[in-house]
Amino acid sequence: MTMLEVRGLVVQRGGKTVVHGIDLDVGRGEIVAMLGPNGAGKSSIVLALAGAIPRLAGEVRLGGHALDKLSADVVRRAGLAIVPEGHHVLGALSVHDNLRAAAMLLPRADVDDAVHRAQGTFPELKDKLALPGRSLSGGQKQMVCMAQALIARPQVLVVDELSLGLAPLVVRRLAEVLQRVASEGVGVLLIEQFTTLALSLATRACVLQRGRAVWSGDAQTLREQPDILHGSYLG
Repeated sequence: MTMLEVRGLVVQRGGKTVVHGIDLDVGRGEIVAMLGPNGAGKSSIVLALAGAIPRLAGEVRLGGHALDKLSADVVRRAGLAIVPEGHHVLGALSVHDNLRAAAMLLPRADVDDAVHRAQGTFPELKDKLALPGRSLSGGQKQMVCMAQALIARPQVLVVDELSLGLAPLVVRRLAEVLQRVASEGVGVLLIEQFTTLALSLATRACVLQRGRAVWSGDAQTLREQPDILHGSYLG
């Protein structure tokens, strides 16, 4: 079952078209990798899906329902959650309050349970709950960001640069969470510069170059034929 469907997505930034008619599908319980060099348009796609920047053209559907011209809050309420690049948290708030802030889209009666579930996803954070977000390591901040995104039980989770600046041990831990989330039926779109990691997790992949999709298919094909991917990076 297709959970996220993108057709003909066009995005402009600074008066310049940076995404040219992208098509994309993410199925229920599937991990799809979006790959490409810097400047390929990956982060612009993420921001457009999140409702953070406008879409010039194209259609985005989540669970069969159109998500056109909606605000970021409405997109998240609809079931599309984003883990943005850079593992940013609210530095002045405690870890616990960062989690509660993410749960504010839920009915009040569900907030405590949602925060408890988030803590269960990352037990590493349990002794950090009273600390301000700014005091955390990069890996701990990324855990908080992922927990925030998962709190509302999204239909689709979009993760932009999962491994950026993180130690391999932390990356493996985060990858385990993504695999578990997918096994529970959540669709995952993974944008990742570390292509070996992305292709080890994904069942399908697409490759972008200068805002255009230049290849899409089974992730196994890219694992077996790395020249396809190398060609897009060399451009």
